[in-house]
Amino acid sequence: MDALVPFAAREPKTRLATVLEPDERVEFARTMLRDVCSAIDATDASPTVLSTDPIDSEWPVVVDDRPLTAAVNDRLDPPVAVVMADLALATPDALSRLFGAEGEVVIAPGLGGGTNALVVRDPDFHTDYHGASVADHRRIASEVGVEATAVDSFRLAVDIDEPEDLAELLLHGSGESVEWLRSAGFELSTSDGRVTVRRQAR
Repeated sequence: MDALVPFAAREPKTRLATVLEPDERVEFARTMLRDVCSAIDATDASPTVLSTDPIDSEWPVVVDDRPLTAAVNDRLDPPVAVVMADLALATPDALSRLFGAEGEVVIAPGLGGGTNALVVRDPDFHTDYHGASVADHRRIASEVGVEATAVDSFRLAVDIDEPEDLAELLLHGSGESVEWLRSAGFELSTSDGRVTVRRQAR
């Protein structure tokens, strides 16, 4: 199965701007991309990076600077998977469970209503990544006459978007991304009740 990995190469991870400088956000985003593609590569699927700009990658890269929905739908040739590039907790086991799940449309919901990963086997299905996309994708599946299957996976539900998400990566990650955070001086902090992160002075 082919797996598209959408990647915003231009000014990535803007919601991490309070804790990372622009060049750090670029480096961190590309490190997460490598982790995701490596995890896909360790399954029976083959990753292709769908990037807004040309980037160096050991995996095939297709450049499309249009909004996510249009770029993905133009390449939605079933059977195909779509896996977001910031799923730094994803493992080959979690992805294999997604890719192997039965159903014409299989969804790995993200926290907050997003669609973090998707498997499409029905040629009439299309994506819509605006707003609460997991609800939209269930509706679209119903409109084309199939029922969306949900895969309940913590490792696929957590996308690294906000500073608070970095704590999940430090707690549960094992790839290059968590090592990048540690080398950048991030560590866990429990001073306010919920586990968060702090950055050591450099």
